[in-house]
Amino acid sequence: ELQHIESFTMPVERKGAFFFSKRLPDENQSSIYVRHAVGGEDEKLVDAVALSPDQNTSAGIDDVSGDGSLLAYGVREGGADEQTVKVLRTNDKQQLADVLPRARYNSVNFAPDNSGLYYSKFSAEGTLVMFHRFGTPVSEDALLFGKEFQGEKFTPDELISVNVTENGRYLLLSVANGVPAKRVDIYAKDLRVADSPIKPVIHGINNRFSVHNHEDDLYVLTDNKAENYRVVRVNIADPAPEKWATVIPESKDVITSITIAGGKLFATGLHDVNAQTRVFALDGKQLATIPYPGLGASSPIRGRDDSTHAFYTFESFHLPPTIYAYDVTSGKTSVFAQPKVAFDTKAYEVKQVFYTSKDGTRIPMFISGKKGLPRNGNTPTLMFAYGGFNLSMTPHWDPEYVWWMEQGGYFAQPNLRAGGEYGETWHRAGMFEKKQSVFDDFYAAAEYLIANKYTKPAKLAIRGRSNGGLLMGAAMTQRPDLFGAIWCGYPLLDMLRFQHFLVGRWWTAEYGSADEAQQFPYLLKYSPYQNVHAGTKYPAIIFNTGDADTRVAPLHARKMTALMQHEDGSDRPVLLHYETKAGHSSGVSIRQLVNDTADELAFLWNETANGPQ
Repeated sequence: ELQHIESFTMPVERKGAFFFSKRLPDENQSSIYVRHAVGGEDEKLVDAVALSPDQNTSAGIDDVSGDGSLLAYGVREGGADEQTVKVLRTNDKQQLADVLPRARYNSVNFAPDNSGLYYSKFSAEGTLVMFHRFGTPVSEDALLFGKEFQGEKFTPDELISVNVTENGRYLLLSVANGVPAKRVDIYAKDLRVADSPIKPVIHGINNRFSVHNHEDDLYVLTDNKAENYRVVRVNIADPAPEKWATVIPESKDVITSITIAGGKLFATGLHDVNAQTRVFALDGKQLATIPYPGLGASSPIRGRDDSTHAFYTFESFHLPPTIYAYDVTSGKTSVFAQPKVAFDTKAYEVKQVFYTSKDGTRIPMFISGKKGLPRNGNTPTLMFAYGGFNLSMTPHWDPEYVWWMEQGGYFAQPNLRAGGEYGETWHRAGMFEKKQSVFDDFYAAAEYLIANKYTKPAKLAIRGRSNGGLLMGAAMTQRPDLFGAIWCGYPLLDMLRFQHFLVGRWWTAEYGSADEAQQFPYLLKYSPYQNVHAGTKYPAIIFNTGDADTRVAPLHARKMTALMQHEDGSDRPVLLHYETKAGHSSGVSIRQLVNDTADELAFLWNETANGPQ
């Protein structure tokens, strides 16, 4: 009931038309629609439900041409990262013969004159920026950028994205070194001048830069000389750093994204992990703030410089995501799309607490549940965390957590170091040799919940995926006494070898590499696979992965399951949940998502609410 609801994505505006994805309650996939006015009727352009018999194939918007006449969309099978890119004429819904074959695409953009597609894709040689001219074979696509530039060679660790600016003046290229990037270089090509060269705009500075174009300037969000980020204006023709003008200075609250819409600058960020969006004139004068209804998270603002429409979502652990339309001129907000969910939001509450980690660091945590739920130490509690890659874990709606709360359980989400909640300082505090601090933050969160009578170890279930799966691996091997049940999804578990499989080498920018002698010792010390000990009484564990995970190799979960089943000294179950279509990315059918989540929840609830006490 919680998954089978109407859901929407944020709209993309083109010439007064709004393109978005929508899934109806009885459908397994989201289809692509257009709405010709903010309050208009929805017209289906791409029927994703019909793409495959098992409905595990999804479709997502990659780009819409400036005049709205062409739609580029990606077709993804299961949860794989790779996709096939197709092009549709929006007036008669006819497919163009041009198809970009299955690959890992970083970005796809229409040329301003609709003559073709600029795209960047990952290959064995690294990321390549290409141009496909409509009506020609893909094999003849021109290489514009990649491999090397002015004598500088690019490696597969440098991920390149491409963007055609809204005004059609520039092709912008962003080169990110590693994941997360420790350095981002920005290049530009003037599309108004035939055969104009690609030129560096921001280059050789070991900081992150995210850019938005306005006329011939770039508004740049950066951590350069600003741990919590600032916004500077850079002229594309005269981009020397000493010429940069600060538009929004750094403050104690981190800025996470910027957008230019209707001639105004929107800066979205966090105040103690809660959404905060300020509205500025382009000269940096603050004009307004967007009010949000309590503890929760907002998406980045989406809008166009040539339109007065802007959009954002707001959600929380007890509030489904609602898409709002914001009138840039009047500042008024209206609902663009809101799901109808069979859930009494007023019967639940979200609060934020702060606790102290092992080294004395103050850590925030959200705790959600039914109003009036007793704190007697016997309530099944589910805790989720991530702690890495500069990603902020803000309050968000998830039917899995809602179901847990409906059964009478607590849900908790701590904000561990290595995330982006308090800027780059917070991120670096959990990287490389400091990764153990992330795990310690997580254990301290569990100890807070136990000490304050929310739950007890036997009734505490934890879950995490990807980098959060590594966190689960550390929890089960370092503190098996602290938890009753663990779901470990799409995890990194062998930290001595992760860099040799799939795209694992990208993440050496976060963890380091055992191939480096000075980094080997700390990785060995916490690597879950190397720290399984015979006879240890481990909690109940379910590992989850699948064939379609083309990001984190499924071998991690497979071999960890085998090892723990062999060495476990308790009578608790150690299981592997394996799906042939499941993967790191979204895209599986709602039917499969419901089945997989039901298996997970049945396991975690049974092992904590009904398991050994």
